[in-house]
Amino acid sequence: MYALFDDAGKFLAGRVMSETDTSAQVELDSGKRVKVKAANLLLKFEKPAPAELMAEGQRLAAEIDLDLAWEFAPEEEFGFADLARDYFDAGAGPAQQAAALFRLFEAPHYFRRAGKGQFKKAPEDIVKAALLGIERKKQLAAQIDAWADELIAGQCPPPVREQLYKILFKPDKNASEYKAVVEASRRAQRAPLDLLTTAGAIDSPYQFHWRRFLFENFPKGTGFPALQAPAIKDTLPLAPVQAFSIDDSATTEIDDALSVQGLGSGTVVFGVHIAAPGLAFAPDTPLDKLARDRLSTVYMPGYKLTMLPDDVVQTYTLLEGRNCPAVSLYVTFDEATLQVKATETKLEQVPIAANLRHDTLDQVITEATLTGAAPATYGFAADLAFAFRLANHLKAGREVVRGKPENFNRPDYNFRLDGNAGAEPQGHETVAISTRTRGSPLDLIVAEAMILANSTWGGWLNELGVPGIYRSQASMAPGVKVRMGTKAAPHAGMGVAQYTWATSPLRRYVDLVNQWQIIACARHGRTALLAAPFKPKDAALFSIISGFDEAYTAYNGFQNGIERYWTLKYLAQNDLHELDAAVMKDGLVRADTLPLVFKAIGAERLPRGARVRVRVTGTDLLTLDVQASVVSRLDDPGTTADDAVVDEADLEDVAAGPLTLAIDVQGDNAEESPAAASASSA
Repeated sequence: MYALFDDAGKFLAGRVMSETDTSAQVELDSGKRVKVKAANLLLKFEKPAPAELMAEGQRLAAEIDLDLAWEFAPEEEFGFADLARDYFDAGAGPAQQAAALFRLFEAPHYFRRAGKGQFKKAPEDIVKAALLGIERKKQLAAQIDAWADELIAGQCPPPVREQLYKILFKPDKNASEYKAVVEASRRAQRAPLDLLTTAGAIDSPYQFHWRRFLFENFPKGTGFPALQAPAIKDTLPLAPVQAFSIDDSATTEIDDALSVQGLGSGTVVFGVHIAAPGLAFAPDTPLDKLARDRLSTVYMPGYKLTMLPDDVVQTYTLLEGRNCPAVSLYVTFDEATLQVKATETKLEQVPIAANLRHDTLDQVITEATLTGAAPATYGFAADLAFAFRLANHLKAGREVVRGKPENFNRPDYNFRLDGNAGAEPQGHETVAISTRTRGSPLDLIVAEAMILANSTWGGWLNELGVPGIYRSQASMAPGVKVRMGTKAAPHAGMGVAQYTWATSPLRRYVDLVNQWQIIACARHGRTALLAAPFKPKDAALFSIISGFDEAYTAYNGFQNGIERYWTLKYLAQNDLHELDAAVMKDGLVRADTLPLVFKAIGAERLPRGARVRVRVTGTDLLTLDVQASVVSRLDDPGTTADDAVVDEADLEDVAAGPLTLAIDVQGDNAEESPAAASASSA
């Protein structure tokens, strides 16, 4: 006696060795014995042999016309043997009954399973809908196959081109376009990016990186709606100062300016003046919604996407020759000791006497001219000299709190594109990369003035119980990162008791939010909390922090990536094949004179800080990858005295690296191939 039985949805057949009312012992052709519940025994037969029954049943099942079987089937519940007798003939044997079972079981859109070998035919509308779905699936499978064929042949189907960035970086792995790329990559045994490039899906490496960024961060485009810059309704007093700003020549969003009063009197008032868009528009107004949607200006070589429309920026920027609305912090110092005597915040109009540009003045305004060791023949010489003296004093005080001095081991790099004149770059421009030593006198003056303002205002908000957005760092231990929150807390890296961002409201949204809070404090003093736009534990503040963190990280990542692109372009344009570098970790090296971190074969065996010469053997502008190897070691292996300085911050900040795709060709999450899908739905 043989039996056909259901084993968790899989049909098996074998010899019945023993049987009770509840179960049976069945021996399979392999010799394995299994215990089968009586409810799962579907068919008992004397012949043919189990293997023959299964083979003949599968053959006959493939010949059963489902539409005809559905017509034959009764309306009420029925068994597979009943259908076999109706479909084949009244004497349908075991093989034909098995065939009916197999066919019924694999066609749930025609027949619903109703228990042990029992079925019930589906309603006609359900069958029609299911058949349409199956036909649609066949058509999609055929479309995927056709698109894959085109890609392999070096042509990109328009739907794949349109979905390019979604396929590579935010894929819907059930989409036909994605499946076509995966299928083509598998069949051609080529990387997706290589395949798509050959097929013409990517116009140029630069446009690829730029459009990918826009796809991920500006899906609705980068344009602004037409909005007027609101006039400031407050009647603001005119400040009795002549303020000056210090920025790069390309800066149009001039957020901050400085002033000095009282030199030679024994008491000096140092002013930090911040552009005041927060006086013109409030939270939840149209301009606020624009700024909150963008959250920050996006910077890149030769171009930028401003947080606010340009005409709005130009209305509030601190442009020389104008009296500009500003939120001003005045700190009164003892001129001899630089001890702080008082601080005051005012809302006022500030005369901007000059916009100084450090890229044209760094070689003129030097430490020697600022300290009197060399003649100072430039404007604001006395003001700048005091500001430099104050900056050094403030920096020294912060370093005491930090526990160690601040080291500026690497320069800042400036990128200039020749031929784009401020227009959107196309990627073929000639790039010039220059360096500016971090911590130059003008840099130091501006940096310390902003730290003074941000820490002072942060303390003032905290004193008045008005929440703000703070940046804090619990310690300078490795791995302890800067956090953003709504409560004042020490910033170990800066060496201050608390630190906000409030000095760049034209280009960072958190600064604008903090400016609104500071304005409330300036207007209302001790009762500021009642008037401040944001209250303690305000959910909106936490939402802003979360959104800003995400956007700022994405924008910085893009800036690093596109600077890497231009650096690789610079190597090619200047025919550079060898670079001096410092070894970091895991085989990474950092170029001495370019903003470039990359892996070099041979570096993984060298100690951190070792200085080496590397040969660049290849670059890829699309993946941003660099192929290089160590040629020689430049320092003395017997001492560490001439090793390059590589601190913990260097290890965390390795800049942009090679491109990472989200497409998965090897994994099983790409589901089945179109051919398999087609076969399974037939």
